[in-house]
Amino acid sequence: MTQRGIGLALVATLFAGAASAQEDIASFYRGKNVQMIVGSSAGGGYDLYGRLVARAIGKHIPGNPTVIVSNMTGAGSIVATQHIAIAAPKDGTVMGAVFPGAIMEPLIGDKGKVKYDARKLSFIGSANNELYVCIIRADASQKTFEDFLKGNVLIGASAAGGSTRDFPLLLNSVFNANFKIVSGYPGSTEILLAIEKGEVQGTCGVGWSTISVQKSQWLKDNFIRIVAQEGMRSEPQLDKAGVQLAYSYAKTKEQQQVMQVHYEPLNFGRPFIAAPEVPADRLEALRTAFMKSMADPDLKAEAERLKLDVSPISGAEMTKIVNRIYDLPQSAIDAARAAIGSK
Repeated sequence: MTQRGIGLALVATLFAGAASAQEDIASFYRGKNVQMIVGSSAGGGYDLYGRLVARAIGKHIPGNPTVIVSNMTGAGSIVATQHIAIAAPKDGTVMGAVFPGAIMEPLIGDKGKVKYDARKLSFIGSANNELYVCIIRADASQKTFEDFLKGNVLIGASAAGGSTRDFPLLLNSVFNANFKIVSGYPGSTEILLAIEKGEVQGTCGVGWSTISVQKSQWLKDNFIRIVAQEGMRSEPQLDKAGVQLAYSYAKTKEQQQVMQVHYEPLNFGRPFIAAPEVPADRLEALRTAFMKSMADPDLKAEAERLKLDVSPISGAEMTKIVNRIYDLPQSAIDAARAAIGSK
């Protein structure tokens, strides 16, 4: 056989192998149900993203399984993450849409209640780079971020590990703020309802995408005031309104590092995960299907209609970010843990 013939035969063999592997994946998923577990209450921002992806990803997974969504609330998505990591099937038929805080909990949270290793989770990807905000009712006396930090503002929050609980604690620690934190709400939907009813005055650590979509009327009616942006990047619309990044108020390198530990995970603002033991070929199929979903015209049109930001990162890139955070100096990690009262 000529050298050219050998090359063509090798290419044909590779294509045949790839086609066979693809058919094996399709054969596994064909006729099956895939569960999408959303680690927050129905109607919130994470629920919107979870259901958005669930409606699209099935047609991009080989074998076209049916994707069924369920909600599993508790401890800022830690309950859902723990279920996926430990109890749920490990065969690639269960995915999760969880809070970034659930991925960070083993590093900076209460290690006593976490039974999973976040670095071993299978990361499918993230639907966007998130930006969080601090909001307060417009009828509150505090008008600026400085006022917000100094006042005894009643803050609605979820459980430990959730951004709406940890981010106010972070500001309390770094800037000597004096928030009164009312924790225990299941998710952002219930916190926003509490703000509307006057049970609390505001909240921090809630997604800008959630506010801009769910509560756009609040913004039009000036019912709330956005007092700070929380993250490592800013939103041009909020920049124009004069809303500052909380990070920009950090005066020392130590303050910056502590805030970075908490804010850099927002680079994977809407993470999707699976169990650590998912077979490599199925994980790759889920990752590929996820990125195809993000580019799906139907998903993009629905996201635009819902005013949801879609700026995805791949599962491989998300893995790199998680490892980078976990590899930060121990001194920064210890200070970040202390900032939110972790033991």
